[in-house]
Amino acid sequence: MKTLSGKTAVITGGSRGIGRAIALKMASEGANIAILYAGNKEAAQKTVSELLNLNVKAQAYQCDVADADATSAICKEILNDFSSVQILVNNAGITRDGFLRRMKEEDLDAVLNTNLKGAFHMIEGFYGTFLRAREGRIINISSVVGLSGNGGQTNYSAAKAGLIGLTKSIAKELGSRNITCNAIAPGFVETDMTASLPEKVREETLSSIPLKRMAQPEDIADAAVFLAGPHASYITGVVLRVDGGMCM
Repeated sequence: MKTLSGKTAVITGGSRGIGRAIALKMASEGANIAILYAGNKEAAQKTVSELLNLNVKAQAYQCDVADADATSAICKEILNDFSSVQILVNNAGITRDGFLRRMKEEDLDAVLNTNLKGAFHMIEGFYGTFLRAREGRIINISSVVGLSGNGGQTNYSAAKAGLIGLTKSIAKELGSRNITCNAIAPGFVETDMTASLPEKVREETLSSIPLKRMAQPEDIADAAVFLAGPHASYITGVVLRVDGGMCM
């Protein structure tokens, strides 16, 4: 039997990259899928088509997770369309890199609002649903830079570190109701976000990874499916590094 049969998963930033890989992997394990996307409707529709080919229910919703009112409305719409939700994956994220001295206030706010507050808004949107059902799996996609920091990414690192604090707090807050909350901290992953790295930076990065390769989005998806599935029922408040040993 597929490990996620009968479940519905909501995945933010689900149209491309890591989010898309998680959506496809969870669908292959039987979960119905709702993906949220910020603006690329074409990519979202393509992902939905791929999901439907796996014989699950799938739908895309456009939403800026930084907007509390919009997020609340979308969560209600998803519940109306799918009846119930058991899995929430907070994957939506943006970068606005730069050294702190030159970083604009709006670059700080944009990254914190999407990467950190967006997860808060989504958890808030399904909080009551999980409580009433006494069931829920919340998975926040953090980053190794939330653990180690990274020069030129003070906003991104702060947001990802904040996600870890959010994860541990929610795990303690909701654990007695059979709701788990865990974080995945990917290292460097082959996505659109890393495709533009200069060759020298790629070489330096690979030299710092014991496994000598970047992760594929599917590597992160495998971890997410595990945390959402029955074999992780007694795991909560954990930060699971999927980084090839980079930050051991």
